Amino acid sequence: MSKVGKRPIALPEGGQVELHDGRVIVRGPHGSLEQVFESEFVDVGVHEGTVHVTRKADRAVYRSRHGLYRALIANMVHGVSQKWQRELELRGLGYRARLEGRTLVMELGYSHPVRYELPDGIEVEVRDNTRVTVTGIDKQLVGQVAAHIRGFRKPEPYRGTGVRYRGEEVARKAGKVGAK
Repeated sequence: MSKVGKRPIALPEGGQVELHDGRVIVRGPHGSLEQVFESEFVDVGVHEGTVHVTRKADRAVYRSRHGLYRALIANMVHGVSQKWQRELELRGLGYRARLEGRTLVMELGYSHPVRYELPDGIEVEVRDNTRVTVTGIDKQLVGQVAAHIRGFRKPEPYRGTGVRYRGEEVARKAGKVGAK
C-alpha cells in the first residue's frame, strides 16, 4: 500500500470538498480549486471531514496514480485554507524590486528594468527592495511564477549575485587563482 496514498486528508475548518464526474472541487476561505482525476485508477471519497483516496488495483500504474492524486488533493486543501508562498532574494549591487500595480519591476544589472506581469491568482509582496514573496492558493502556479522570476537572473557562482530562493545555497567557485 502506498505510504502517501493511504493517509487521509483532514479538512480544515471552513473547507469543503465536492466530487463531480471525475473532478474534485475544493473550497475554502481563500478560494476554490478544481482537479480532474482518472476515475479508472482511483476512487475519491469524503467521510466525516476527511478525504480518502483508494486505488482500484495493485499494479504499478494504479499505485503511482494513488499517491499522485492524494498529494494533489492535499496541496489543494492546504492552498485554499492557508495559501502557499515562496520567498526570493535579490543579491547584487543595485539589484532591487518594486511593485507597480500588477507588474513586478526589477533592476537586475541589465540596461533596462525587467517587468513581469503577475498572473491571476498570484499576489506579490516586496520588502526591503530585495525580498520578494510570491503567494497564492495553487502550489504549482506559485512555484512556476517564482521559478520564472528567478530565471531572469539566476544565481551566479563566482560573485553570488542574482535572484535566489530564500535559504538557497549557491556553490561558489574560486575563479582564476594563477593570474599574475
